[in-house]
Amino acid sequence: ATAIAERLRVDFALIHKERRSQNKPHKTDMMLVGDVNGKVCILIDDIADTSYTITKAANILYENGAQKIYAIITHAIMSGDAIQRIQESNIDQIFVSDSVPQDEHLAQCPKMNVFNVAPMFAEAIRRTHNGESVSALFEIMN
Repeated sequence: ATAIAERLRVDFALIHKERRSQNKPHKTDMMLVGDVNGKVCILIDDIADTSYTITKAANILYENGAQKIYAIITHAIMSGDAIQRIQESNIDQIFVSDSVPQDEHLAQCPKMNVFNVAPMFAEAIRRTHNGESVSALFEIMN
């Protein structure tokens, strides 16, 4: 996230999530570090199952004056009432990969957009087969 912010020449803030208890590993405290007042915010997460964490983070951004809130999720599992939680949240739009099938979720959530990861996977396989660098796929290009 910091590399993306630097490349785009934008300010950076983060939501710090801390698990306070060994007995309740799903009970977390979240804290905003940085200023989001009047700003467009982008939440980035690797996995969303219940979407509880990302919607709670969106609420924190909203409560601190965020103008717009977008979310990008690599693997959107969206189990249980996750889609309803997203739909009712302060997230304006959410972008998820198709690493998990999303057709059913798209039908239920107009906020959701899907991006295709097949070309990146194909290129990683091609590079591996030809003995080329796969890590170069993840470098920020000029």
